[in-house]
Amino acid sequence: MTKNDVLYSKTHEWIKVEGNHAKVGISSYAAMHLGDIVFFDLPSVGKTYHKDDVFAAVESVKSASDLYLPVSGKIVKVNDALSTQPELVNLDPFTNWIVEIELSNLNEVQSLLDITAYENTLE
Repeated sequence: MTKNDVLYSKTHEWIKVEGNHAKVGISSYAAMHLGDIVFFDLPSVGKTYHKDDVFAAVESVKSASDLYLPVSGKIVKVNDALSTQPELVNLDPFTNWIVEIELSNLNEVQSLLDITAYENTLE
């Protein structure tokens, strides 16, 4: 998975939709600006969120930030490796997703940005 294979929110989360499931992570831009990531506060499997709800938090040596779910859904899997190795996201933010969700409203995906539109928001 690369930056071109996913969709983005304006708050720097990415999403890779596969059927009615999707993996969610943070963009390389976000990972770079956070600096060295030292901790993730991850959600519980089974918890349901609405679009733009805070679903997790990330702490780095520079700051702490909330993460917002780009679409509504239920957490079906959490990347537990991030509990002990949060720095994996700095190494490769696209391979090291944060959660997998079951989408509750596939139409919400239409409001997300492709790589060109996302990079335009960074300028």
